[in-house]
Amino acid sequence: MTTEDKSQPAGERVLIFDTTLRDGEQSPGVALNIEEKLEIARALERLRVDIIEAGFPASSPGDLASVTAIAKEVRGAAIAGLARAVAADVDACWEAVRHAEHPRIHVFLSSSDIHIMHQLEKDREQVLEMARTMVARAKKYCPDVEFSPMDATRSQPEYVYRMLTEVIKAGATTVNIPDTVGYTIPEEFAEFLRQIQAHVPNIDKAVISVHCHNDLGLAVANSLAAVRVGARQIETCVNGIGERAGNASLEEVVMAIKTRPDFFHLSTNVDSTQIHRTSRLVSQLTGLTVQPNKAIVGINAFRHQSGIHQHGITKMRETYEIMDPRDIGLPAGAQFVLNKNSGRHGLKARLDELGYEITSQELDRVFVAFKDLADKKGEIDDRDLDALVSGERRAVEDVYKLDLLQVSCGNQAIPTATVRIVGPDGAPRETSTTGTGPVDACYRALNQLIGVPNQLVEYAVNSVTEGIDAQGEVTVRIEAGGRTFVGRAADTDIVVASARALMNALNRAIAHLPGERQEVMSNP
Repeated sequence: MTTEDKSQPAGERVLIFDTTLRDGEQSPGVALNIEEKLEIARALERLRVDIIEAGFPASSPGDLASVTAIAKEVRGAAIAGLARAVAADVDACWEAVRHAEHPRIHVFLSSSDIHIMHQLEKDREQVLEMARTMVARAKKYCPDVEFSPMDATRSQPEYVYRMLTEVIKAGATTVNIPDTVGYTIPEEFAEFLRQIQAHVPNIDKAVISVHCHNDLGLAVANSLAAVRVGARQIETCVNGIGERAGNASLEEVVMAIKTRPDFFHLSTNVDSTQIHRTSRLVSQLTGLTVQPNKAIVGINAFRHQSGIHQHGITKMRETYEIMDPRDIGLPAGAQFVLNKNSGRHGLKARLDELGYEITSQELDRVFVAFKDLADKKGEIDDRDLDALVSGERRAVEDVYKLDLLQVSCGNQAIPTATVRIVGPDGAPRETSTTGTGPVDACYRALNQLIGVPNQLVEYAVNSVTEGIDAQGEVTVRIEAGGRTFVGRAADTDIVVASARALMNALNRAIAHLPGERQEVMSNP
């Protein structure tokens, strides 16, 4: 890390630009609908990020619609849309973000020779003119324009200096330096930013931003090195999701700056008490499970098993915790345990403490599921409640409902599943099939009954809590009609959870693929 720059006043603010809804959604297998994107955008509004990159409007009609919806509803944060350096992209971006309280157009164009030659198939001067012209076009629509020279860290530095100089002249108010393929090293990246400030004569007219990928596990380190030498915007994703190995993790960047003001002499506008809640929501809606040892938001981040650590924590929390769990929104003290004798008020009170804004109708459904689970496993803790609410929030219109599931299996038996479902006409359908195991047999039966062509591309099981009576949470991804759909369900019986997760994914496919829905309705 570089020597501390003491010329920066203590507490100078770093802007947090969140791209969970754009780069984060590009994580393989993630597909969010408009309602889910709006829910995440509202959470980011509560988190008080400065800029929300809501999507890539020209990429699809669905993205245009979702960015438009977010721009119309969310206030406080600037709402940005991404656009290639193409007139149609810039126009579509403005059409979507113009409804925002603070609209931003984010134009990007490759600057590395490997991209210019093999992807754009142009020469440097042509690319420079594209950048200049499209930033100027965006500026006619919107005073807040960001420009990114894609793959900047593998570009010829002198060419990056020229490109930045020209786009700032054309009206860019933020210039973002992307480490698009996660190639750079912190000291190297910091030096690159110093040279940009030394060789771009009008750099003082724009905010310097960074967008770092995590291919070498250095996205957060590179981002923090950048702010030490003058960058004042960091582009992040909740839980560090994104293309390939992901992006700089919002929670890690924010809490590093918050925890070490003595080192950075900087601050952010983020309400860190919303971090845990937002992390859970993004994990639930994307289907991307947070690893247990993930910094800040992993389930083990504030848990202590070593006797030495436990002894120290009981004496004084700071002996082994550099952050107060309450700073990220974790409930203070021991987890609240509910059981079958708990009532609606106790359940609602705990959900309120966990940060859930739940309607009375949602509470009715969650309470039924809560009582059913309490009868099966006795004590229910906060992680069980997360799973219950997740199931309710991820619910879609159930064209098909699971009515009966019975399996038989063993080391001397052929795994067999008998499944009965209820279709849109209310009539039951039933079949029995065999498979390589109970879940495989169950899935073969469901696919035979429902008849939506699909391919299972991911199947994951996680224990929600500890113990033999723990709920098993199953996440599946299927491909149907050229799209990916995520299904998720939890139950104390892992085969039941598996069946419900697949049905959740299939019902989503039916809801979002008009051809499948029409086929289902015409052939009950």
